[in-house]
Amino acid sequence: MRLRFGTDGIRGDARTDLTAASVRALAQAGAEELGMNAFAVGRDPRQSGADLAAAVHAGVADAGGTSTDLGVVPTPAVARWCAERQVAGAMISASHNPWHDNGVKFFAPGGTKLGDAVQDRIQARFEEFLDGPQALVSPKITDAHAAAVEAHVAAVVTSLQGRRLGGLRVVVDAANGAAFEVAPEALRRLGADVTLIHATPTGTNINAGCGSTHVESLQEAVVEHGAHLGVAFDGDADRVLAIDGTGGLVDGDQIIAMCALDAKARGTLVQDAVVVTVMTNLGFRRSMEAAGIEVIDTKVGDRYVLEALDARQLSLGGEQSGHVIFRELAATGDGLLTAVQLLDVVARSGRSLAELATAAMTRLPQVLKNVRVATQPADVDGPMAPFVDASLARMAGRGRVLIRSSGTEPLIRVMVEAETDAEAQMEADGLAAAVDSVFG
Repeated sequence: MRLRFGTDGIRGDARTDLTAASVRALAQAGAEELGMNAFAVGRDPRQSGADLAAAVHAGVADAGGTSTDLGVVPTPAVARWCAERQVAGAMISASHNPWHDNGVKFFAPGGTKLGDAVQDRIQARFEEFLDGPQALVSPKITDAHAAAVEAHVAAVVTSLQGRRLGGLRVVVDAANGAAFEVAPEALRRLGADVTLIHATPTGTNINAGCGSTHVESLQEAVVEHGAHLGVAFDGDADRVLAIDGTGGLVDGDQIIAMCALDAKARGTLVQDAVVVTVMTNLGFRRSMEAAGIEVIDTKVGDRYVLEALDARQLSLGGEQSGHVIFRELAATGDGLLTAVQLLDVVARSGRSLAELATAAMTRLPQVLKNVRVATQPADVDGPMAPFVDASLARMAGRGRVLIRSSGTEPLIRVMVEAETDAEAQMEADGLAAAVDSVFG
């Protein structure tokens, strides 16, 4: 299988496809294209991470550069390091995927993810290096794990400008991933009472029945401990979802809505506008319209959100999945920063998370279905247009349909929003069957 850039870097099965040799070639291509002789490398704790990080260091050396090893840290910690030192970087992670998958995300100097044109050039160089001989250069590596952890924690704590989270009881689900060290440290420094779960990574338990893709155990823990709320990170901690005190799920749309309304009330929401993706719930859009907040849409992927934020010099945007970008505080989605900003809203309001989420927006029923395909089709919209048109006609303006190829897995994703759960489920089932018949 040829490794290719998707929505968020390159990913593959580390047992078969994402080999050390391929990652070394990819790193050499990335280092040369980015034109940097200094590179920062971080990883999440999955089993293949150390070997693949070593391959990145080797590839950077092949390109004539030196590298700094940040060890196991969240993706946004790598982005922050790159931003503060104006160096390029790479994160070894497959985010929410199972332990046996892994991936590489590059950061440009300044801590931002790469645009499509740059990724295309790296892809072309990568394939040249992959098919050719590799140099045997000994990498020059500096260890900076402790410094990267402290820099990230300190920046998140400082983001509250001296405000505290004292009195809040919080359950933290670290997904047995990269947040296991930084999340409890930052929250405790801010005065929160923290209960930590799923924070013993073994290399093979990352995201396994826990974290932002499996919140059931966090819901139980929040209720059991009588906590005010809980937060669930994904494997590389660049996104977060929340659980209210009753055990209810609070997703990225609701988090962005609460933060946007709070910022607008305080006069800090730049241009009274937010950036979200096409997956964002229709209920969010209705809430923002009622509040006089402009909503700007992008393709799915937090790098597209960042591009739109920077194009308008805006301050807040994100995704339903929990990638949220506070642009004045960070260059990428940051789960820990988002959790702290959300907790700050709760602490200042004197209201529960459940109350705030309910007041912020009313979610329309939304059904998501994934249809596995052998290969990603070049065109999804054309073949599916008759089926989508028929579905929209049946809902008569009361709903929304989105069908798109996944940027990280061989899937076609079907999303339907409707006025009722039954209607959304029926339309999603029908469209998923149509996708399977056309592409499956």
